[in-house]
Amino acid sequence: MDSEKRIKSVAIIGAGAAGAVTAAAFKAENYFERIQVFERRETAGGTWIYDATSWPSAIPRPGSLPPESDPPLNIPNNLPQITPPAGQERFSQTPIYNSLTTNVPDIAMCFSDARFAYGPFVPHWIPRQYVESYFALHKTDSFLVLNTTVESVARFSPTLRSGPDKWKLTLRKRDSVRHVDIWWEEVFDAVVIANGHYSVPYIPHVPGLEDFTRKFPGRVVHSKSYRVPIIYSSKKVLVIGNATSGHDLAAELVSYARLPLYQSRRSKSRWDGDRPPRGIEWKPIVKKYELNGRVVFDDDTYLDDVDTVIYCTGYKASFPFWDAKTNGRPLYDYKSGKLIRGYWHTFFQDFPTLGIVGLPRSLTFRSFEYQAIALARLFSDRNSLPLPPLEEQESWEREREEETKRERRKFHDIPWESGETMAWLEGLFRIAGLGTLKGEGRIPPVLGKDLIWALEHLSKHPIPGKGKDGDQDSDNGKAEGDWVLVERQEGPGLDSLDF
Repeated sequence: MDSEKRIKSVAIIGAGAAGAVTAAAFKAENYFERIQVFERRETAGGTWIYDATSWPSAIPRPGSLPPESDPPLNIPNNLPQITPPAGQERFSQTPIYNSLTTNVPDIAMCFSDARFAYGPFVPHWIPRQYVESYFALHKTDSFLVLNTTVESVARFSPTLRSGPDKWKLTLRKRDSVRHVDIWWEEVFDAVVIANGHYSVPYIPHVPGLEDFTRKFPGRVVHSKSYRVPIIYSSKKVLVIGNATSGHDLAAELVSYARLPLYQSRRSKSRWDGDRPPRGIEWKPIVKKYELNGRVVFDDDTYLDDVDTVIYCTGYKASFPFWDAKTNGRPLYDYKSGKLIRGYWHTFFQDFPTLGIVGLPRSLTFRSFEYQAIALARLFSDRNSLPLPPLEEQESWEREREEETKRERRKFHDIPWESGETMAWLEGLFRIAGLGTLKGEGRIPPVLGKDLIWALEHLSKHPIPGKGKDGDQDSDNGKAEGDWVLVERQEGPGLDSLDF
């Protein structure tokens, strides 16, 4: 690569699992002169940091999307600057509840060069400790810049027009001792976004809900603020949603809340049997909220005097640091639920020095590893295969959007059962290729038979019809403590890491 075009400095946004393996992959190239990992929290760990206290009031307006609920901060002029601390909600607390365990077998969830302390499904503090120690394992802890939020990422052209575009990062560090924010700027040749997507909660628009929350403050919360069930003892509780967090919270609250515990479902989940578990009553979706406190469902049944409504309706990816005006376009299309002008869920068609790791819902940590290695190899100009021509990248994006819309699934969800995960990782594997003869560069790991067996035979949740009460026993699975050994499943039967 021409020395004028060589990528010498890389900024990584986020020190969770995606940021940890990205830092390790870029360091392994022994090519880049400066690598920094900016993390807004006080430690590495990302989503897996546990906040014992939470703020139930920090919920977005129903139906609002991150550009409205998580807008960028106003950046002071003439940086560097010291200002009073910003008071705007930034959704920096995590969604981890006290009883949360992983739901992907450890062999598939951890990185290829280090295993979790134990498995197959572990409590939340194990991945948090794992991510933090992973920086030390690879001696990338010196790259960390903690308590520092990236507030702006803006592309600019250097004075010498022969050189490639660079990226200007506006940074804000919270000084808790002096109770001020310190602002400054730094310039990098390339940027990798690894900020996760479990920060900004989403609550759908329902007629009357916004007025309901104003009249009954604290009665409606999002699962992000849930920590322990005891505060709901003897309370009348309605859980909205039956995906991962909805399933976990309902199963836990049934031992504490006033029975029956109500759970609103749009459709049947992979964990649901033909009838609800004991102590739970299923309800259809909520049609409206009334100011007398009544919650009305789609079948015109209703509940009065509900003490708490817990929305387990997921999160929206948020990129408040992206300077859309300077960069010429937004980064994310919220209507379509996808990156704009992305390729292979990792690269960008129009920004060759920008990458993203960790957005797809797939094999979590392990899939991050393939993305990180492919980007490190591409940015060091050592990739085995070039990215395809622009026309082919555009065709991939267009065809995938059409396919996922037709199949009514999310653009960045990559299922295992259909073989799509294997094809995606194979593509990253081929782009990366091997390292140098001298051992520089990380080699993409193989997907061994033991990993594949674990994915297809270990499940955190029981198969429907095999509850602990034994009233619908089956020989299709065998309970092993807090997880289940199952026969290989076809169709949408595997757990995915999700909140």
